[in-house]
Amino acid sequence: MDECAYNQDSACRALAITVGDATHAHCDTFFVFPAKGGDSSAVGRVGACKMSGCLHNVGLECQAPGITVASLGASADCLTYTSR
Repeated sequence: MDECAYNQDSACRALAITVGDATHAHCDTFFVFPAKGGDSSAVGRVGACKMSGCLHNVGLECQAPGITVASLGASADCLTYTSR
């Protein structure tokens, strides 16, 4: 997701992202902006996950050791999403 405002050197630099809208595991934090943002010393984590049916979701928090976000069609999707 190179075009994301938080992508620097192929890594997410948002302190935390939000995943999902209860029906689709997309990155709600993804957006395109002319300047890059985030914290260049940090690697983003999932701050909140609305995908309650995901294997990694415990109390609406992601417990996966890491996630991959990539383009699937027109959205930035969490490829780590695994249905229970």
